[in-house]
Amino acid sequence: MSILSLILSINILLTHPITGQANMSVYVQNLNTGEVIDSYREEHVVPPASVMKLLTTGAALEIMGPGFRFPTILEYTGSIQNGVLNGDLYIRGGCDPSLGWQGKNGFLTQWVKAVRAAGIQRINGAVIADMTMLDGEAQNPNWLCEDAGNYYAPGIFALNYYGNTMNIVLQSGVPGSVATVVKTEPKVPDIRFINRIRCDKITYDGAFVSGLPYSNERYLTGAVPSNLGTFGVKGDLPNPGLLLARHFTTRLREAGIEVKKEPRYEPDYFPMQLPRQEIYTHYSEPLSELLKETNMNSNNLYAEALFRYLGARYTLPGTIHNSQDLLKDYWRRRGVTIQNAIIKDGCGLAPQDAVSAKAFVQLLTIMYRSSNADAWIASLPVSGQSGTLKSLCPNTALEGRIHAKSGTIAGTKNFAGYIDAPNGDTWVFAILINSAPGKARNIQTVIQQYLLDVYKQHQ
Repeated sequence: MSILSLILSINILLTHPITGQANMSVYVQNLNTGEVIDSYREEHVVPPASVMKLLTTGAALEIMGPGFRFPTILEYTGSIQNGVLNGDLYIRGGCDPSLGWQGKNGFLTQWVKAVRAAGIQRINGAVIADMTMLDGEAQNPNWLCEDAGNYYAPGIFALNYYGNTMNIVLQSGVPGSVATVVKTEPKVPDIRFINRIRCDKITYDGAFVSGLPYSNERYLTGAVPSNLGTFGVKGDLPNPGLLLARHFTTRLREAGIEVKKEPRYEPDYFPMQLPRQEIYTHYSEPLSELLKETNMNSNNLYAEALFRYLGARYTLPGTIHNSQDLLKDYWRRRGVTIQNAIIKDGCGLAPQDAVSAKAFVQLLTIMYRSSNADAWIASLPVSGQSGTLKSLCPNTALEGRIHAKSGTIAGTKNFAGYIDAPNGDTWVFAILINSAPGKARNIQTVIQQYLLDVYKQHQ
C-alpha cells in the first residue's frame, strides 16, 4: 500500500461536507500482521452511542462465560404445614433481562408446578417480588430526561419482565382531535395517562411516552397520523417486578392454589429478616444467546441488565457507580487504553459516554483471540445481511464481510468490528463520527464509501 492510497481513503471522511467537520476518531489495523492500515485521532475519545455495548458484552462474556445463565429463584419464608404456607412466597430477581421477553410467559406454568410440588396448596401470605439485588436507582441519572419512559430507555431492575415494555394501544381520530387510549398490552393495573397526543396530517409516528420508574403516571405527547384507526405506541413498564408478581399470583389462583394477600414488591436492599427456603430456580438461556439479542438488535435493556449485574458481582446491592468502576477497571487490566474514557452506562444512551477508536480496536483484538471468540463474533451483525448492519454495504464487495456493532444517535453514526480482507487476513476497525450535520443514514453512506475505498486499495 502506498502512502498516497492511505491519504486518499481517509480524505473521504475528512473532506466530505457531512463528515469533514465532525468530531471523529478512526483506527483500522490488520489483526494478522499488526499493520496500522488507517488512523485519525485514534486516541481521541468521542461518544460511542450503541458501540458502547461492546465494552459491556465483551466483559460479561469474558467474566461469566458463554454458558452462564441468569437465575431467578422461588423461595418462601415461614413453614409449610398440611399444605398451607404460613409465610410469603418470594421471587428473587437475578437481573435476567429475558423473563417474559416478547410476551412469552409460559415459564409461569412451570413455576406453579414447582409450588405444587413443594406441597403448597394455600399461601397465607403474599407473592413478593424481591428486587433487592440492585439498589432502587432503576433509571440511570446520566440519561436524558426526554428518554425516560420510552421503550428504549426502561428502568433496569433485578426483576425484568416483558422486556420492561408495554404497548399502548391508541385510537386515531380526525385532524385536531386527541388520540384515545384504548388499552395497554400487557394490562397494567392503576396506570394513569396524561394524554396530549394530537391527531395531525402527518404520515409518521411522532408520539412520545415519558415517566419514571415505580410511578404509575405516564405522559403522552406529540402527534400521530389522523384517521389511522388503532395502533400501538411503546413505552416502559413502571414496575415490571410487581407486574410479574401479579401475574404469578393470578396463575396460582387459577390453578386452585389460594393466595390470601395481594402481591407486592421490595425494591431496596436489606439483610434478610427471615430465613428462606428455596423451592425452584428458573434459568435464562445461555449468555451466548442473550448476547445475540444484545448486539444483533442493539437491545438497551439487555445491555443495561448485564452492566448492572456486573456491578452486583462487585458488591451488593448493585449500583450504577459500581458497574461503571468495574467495567473501566476490567478493560484497563486487560490492556485497553481506556484511562481517558468516560463510562456512564452499559448501552450508550448516556451522552457523556466517550471512548476512543483505538480502545475499541484493542478490545476487539482481545476478544478475537479469546477462547470465547466464536460466541463473541456470532453475536455481531453481518453487513448487508443481519441485525443493525443489514443496510451497510448490501450488494457490494463488503456484503457479508463485516462483523460489527453499530451506534446511532442524532448526528452520529459509529461502527466497530471486523472485516474479512481480500487476502484472507482479518482487519479490526472502529469509525466513530459525532456531531455531523444531516441524518444518520447520510453519515453511513459516507462511511460506506470510505470502507469500500480502503477495501479496494488493499485488494
